[in-house]
Amino acid sequence: MTFGVRRWETLADSVRGVGKKRNQDWFTCQGSGSGEDPLLLAVADGHGSARYTRSEIGARFAVDRFVGRAELFARAARDCHEPGRLARLMTYARDDFPRALVQDWREEALGHWDRHRPVADAGTPEPPQSEKLLLYGTTLIGAVLTPWLFVAWQIGDGDLAVVEHDGTLSRPLAPAEEDLGDETESLCGKEAWSAVRMHWAPVFDQARTPRLVVLSTDGLSKSFASADGYRQFVAGLDGRLAADGYEGVREVLPQWLEQASKYSGDDTTLAAALRHVSAVTGGPPDPEAPPDPAPDTPAEDSPMDTERKTET
Repeated sequence: MTFGVRRWETLADSVRGVGKKRNQDWFTCQGSGSGEDPLLLAVADGHGSARYTRSEIGARFAVDRFVGRAELFARAARDCHEPGRLARLMTYARDDFPRALVQDWREEALGHWDRHRPVADAGTPEPPQSEKLLLYGTTLIGAVLTPWLFVAWQIGDGDLAVVEHDGTLSRPLAPAEEDLGDETESLCGKEAWSAVRMHWAPVFDQARTPRLVVLSTDGLSKSFASADGYRQFVAGLDGRLAADGYEGVREVLPQWLEQASKYSGDDTTLAAALRHVSAVTGGPPDPEAPPDPAPDTPAEDSPMDTERKTET
């Protein structure tokens, strides 16, 4: 196994919510997943309401600052398979990484405020730091994948879904209780680092590396009428990737997100990574891959037949 082998294919897109003036989401997919070139995925969802007038900028800052911190983390993770190093790295990922990320984001947002202050009336007092940060409020999900380690962090709503090598599907960062309405944790919150959730998954057997990792903003999950709708979507996406391949799904992904956005009314963003089985095993494609669907399944259909919310 050489570091030059591409271990993952990525697909991502984002659509603006119906009736919205601009898309408040931001995302990135970069890297191959090798030890020298780790795969980094991130999606951010600026809050977008009247209180958060610069949240699309905050979302971009969140993704950019995550990439910067994640690159440093991945560099430290190159030798994480050495005895004792893995435990220390996990402690850093759980405790120090969220604090550093939140601090980086705050500095970026406050620096932008200083460069782009609104014109104020004479005698108007300087707003407190908390009010400045509120303007940039955003959620964030980010993941790092190397040959030996899969780590993800999340603050606020949105979804991380993982399809394991055997087809098992999980949402490892889903909160114990879903947020009510539009309320969610945010990078602009007081002590935001304490609200960051972490998924820690060392890869001791590369044949058991997840085969699909999906990050999405809540515009996707909110488009379904039932709680199981999102899981059915990811399962369907996994099946369509196995049947139609990466290119076939990449072509129709914008249509699926447009459909979701019509039902949720929200900006909708997805970033996903599909594992190259041969890059992990060094052998032929996995014989346990799902069988092809019926030949008359139209390529442009959404990857599942699940009930959507009633369109308004």
